[in-house]
Amino acid sequence: MPLSADEYPRLVRAARAGEPRAWDALLREHQLPLFAYAAELTRDREAARDIVQETFAGAVRHIGTLRDEARFASWLFGIAHQKCVAHFRRNTRTEARFVPAAELLEEIGDELAEDPRERLLREEQAEEFFALVEQLPVEQRSALLLHVLEDFPLEEIATIMAVPVGTVKSRLFHARRALRQLVEESL
Repeated sequence: MPLSADEYPRLVRAARAGEPRAWDALLREHQLPLFAYAAELTRDREAARDIVQETFAGAVRHIGTLRDEARFASWLFGIAHQKCVAHFRRNTRTEARFVPAAELLEEIGDELAEDPRERLLREEQAEEFFALVEQLPVEQRSALLLHVLEDFPLEEIATIMAVPVGTVKSRLFHARRALRQLVEESL
């Protein structure tokens, strides 16, 4: 069950005090969304797992820098975003391994489809969508994933990406425009 907004401050205070159960609850809440975000950006599940692990290790080390306990999720995604950026910098000379979106959805998605045909259709559509998203520049892709998949408001995306809100709006605008053009070209 997702954590309520009221639970975050209590859990974050407990995590600051070194309470393992608080960290476990925070990890359970954010592990899958962080993995989905990192996996879609890097297109490498092993790298995404490492990024999630590094993100939580960084969060444990730097929990004292978090000013607003209610913003724990965006702070955590900010750490993950920086880890993804570092991953891209390390791997600029090597091409990231393509992982089909259906494979990612199988690992992070809903395993309980009522009708196998519907599930197959959704996986095919998701694979087509993620293949188009993969063609976007990483800044646009990141902003789009944070906004659409993770449902972060623009202000929090700006915090995560360490850019002004106007830059986030611009990246989303250009991402949508590029996706529209890619869809039209694929028809």
